[in-house]
Amino acid sequence: MAAISAKDIMSFREETGLPMMECKKALEEAGGDRAKALEILRKRGMDKAAKKADRSTNSGVVEAYSHEGRIGVLVEVLCETDFVARNEEFKQLAHDLALQVAAMSPKYVSPDSVPAEVVEEQRNRASEQARSEGKPEAVIEKIANGKLEKYYSEVCLLNQAFIKDQDKTVGELVNEKVAKIGERIQVARFVRFELGESSDKSI
Repeated sequence: MAAISAKDIMSFREETGLPMMECKKALEEAGGDRAKALEILRKRGMDKAAKKADRSTNSGVVEAYSHEGRIGVLVEVLCETDFVARNEEFKQLAHDLALQVAAMSPKYVSPDSVPAEVVEEQRNRASEQARSEGKPEAVIEKIANGKLEKYYSEVCLLNQAFIKDQDKTVGELVNEKVAKIGERIQVARFVRFELGESSDKSI
């Protein structure tokens, strides 16, 4: 196992904001490779988020953001306790989510919130396009699923690439905060208004 210096651990902790021992373990497991260590921490964050998925979220914040008076966003982000709701990192997350909604104009929070008829329409459209291009029936379903995932990455907030770090999705960002803060965090809903639009995009 590669020797990991205290300086390496401190530097990695500053980069991730996670506890010292978690950073040390990840670096050791990755043999000192920071990119691999980040992937290990990301996976652990997802695992921790999954374990907290059934906890109730009765606290949180509604973050408001306005961009030059032309775009307005409200995002409701929930957590388990008032203590975390007042945490600066949690508030920063809520702000980042509001910026994401303003910039990327998602329609839904997650794939689960996309109406079944919309999913069916997207799947049918992709299947028909594949057939018209002469694709074999055996691969049409795979192509349709791939197109559906791409659609989710465009219209679902949690599936979008995070505007401040394109290497992670918004969902991965939330999971990282769950791992760091230690509580379940849920993006409940959002609403986005743009000057001159006849209707808003909200879930």
